[in-house]
Amino acid sequence: MLNRRILRIKVFKTVYSYAEDRTMTLKEARTQLDMACQATRDLYLYLLSLAAPLTMEASSRIEAARSKFNPSEEERNPNMKFVQNRIVPILEADPDFRKLIQKRKFSWDNNDAFLRKLYETVRSRDYFKEYLESEESSLKQDAALFYKIFEQELIESPELESILEDMSIYWVDDLGYALTWCCKTFKALGTGARWELPPLYQSDIAKARGEQVESDSEFVTKLLEGAFLGYDRYFEMISSSVPKWDPERLFVTDTSLIITALAEVENFPNIPPRISVNEYVEISKYYSTPKSRKFVNGLMDTLIKTKLAKSL
Repeated sequence: MLNRRILRIKVFKTVYSYAEDRTMTLKEARTQLDMACQATRDLYLYLLSLAAPLTMEASSRIEAARSKFNPSEEERNPNMKFVQNRIVPILEADPDFRKLIQKRKFSWDNNDAFLRKLYETVRSRDYFKEYLESEESSLKQDAALFYKIFEQELIESPELESILEDMSIYWVDDLGYALTWCCKTFKALGTGARWELPPLYQSDIAKARGEQVESDSEFVTKLLEGAFLGYDRYFEMISSSVPKWDPERLFVTDTSLIITALAEVENFPNIPPRISVNEYVEISKYYSTPKSRKFVNGLMDTLIKTKLAKSL
């Protein structure tokens, strides 16, 4: 499930935590990293479980309209296509999915306002109206509808972000990635595939296909250990390369990015340095300032060519 970009970000964040609290031990850093990795898959599960309560919200609306003193013809004979979609029963009947949701005590019961607003938004969309009006009725079509809902309605929802922030400090930054995996799941379910919990690492998926790939688990562990154990040495490299800067004035975000990048270059000689640099420059776009991007890029280049060249 987790690719190398996501794993680099999680190591960088752990290094940032260490920079903020130098009493952190390597064991504690490993634990934090493991929790961060597991959290992404948990977020995927929680989001996927949204399909059922959203369907229930639609069902409740229909029943409430039917119960009116004088319902309209449309309210007496509502379109039940969405309420009777085939995706939710597949997930609800899957013992593995149900067991995982129950074990983690995931529930949307306290988020009625969010569910109401989400359903109102969805039912106003053209793609939803076209779905209801279409004469086609199939598993593939139901899956495609949920794909569109998750792709278009959840990524920039302040209400959803607030819910996720309250549940886990790790979740908000991983929302887009987890939604992508939800969409992959809906696409697979639409072909008749059975739901399966994604392996935690992308390399595990590749190995299951018979591909010979390096372990992402080993990669992320080795990268964290390299950055953690080499932190002081790498920080000295950075501060000595910018003598006009007071070390205490260096942005912790930037130094944590550079330290993680230097650890990767030094500990993974099979990865071309330019690829590593590009990865962390891309990450800096989301976690640092525009000016920092140039600073991170230039300083990493300098340090790799000078300070690390002797050891590579």
